[in-house]
Amino acid sequence: MADNTNTDVKKKEEKAPKTSWLEGVKTEFGKIVWPAKDALVKQTAAVIAVSVVVGFVITILDTFIQYGIDFLVNL
Repeated sequence: MADNTNTDVKKKEEKAPKTSWLEGVKTEFGKIVWPAKDALVKQTAAVIAVSVVVGFVITILDTFIQYGIDFLVNL
């Protein structure tokens, strides 16, 4: 078997130095790729449109199911 002590030591040396939580947040925040304004507007409009359509479909299904249950109960 190979001796893994050298690789363990290298792994410990490769770790990044400890920084404060806030510094880490600032670093990660800088890595974010923000969408362009026009893409953001289009995606927001798409989400709103799909939400309205799904809400309408759920309302229609709920109404039909309610009428079906009422019909079965009144038999």
